Amino acid sequence: MTYDRLVCANCAAPVAEGRCPVCRASRERLQQQGPFAGLNPVALVALLVVLVAALALLAHQTA
Repeated sequence: MTYDRLVCANCAAPVAEGRCPVCRASRERLQQQGPFAGLNPVALVALLVVLVAALALLAHQTA
């Protein structure tokens, strides 16, 4: 989940706006976690399987 959809429990504003210290801290923490932090483990495994299959197909075609 991206932080632009989150609502702060402290001030009831979107976290992306950073109106209060809690919002700003949450926004910083979410930005530091990286792009794959919001994905669940099943999605990460599925992405890995797709990448391995694509590499195997590419290796098969070049051989």
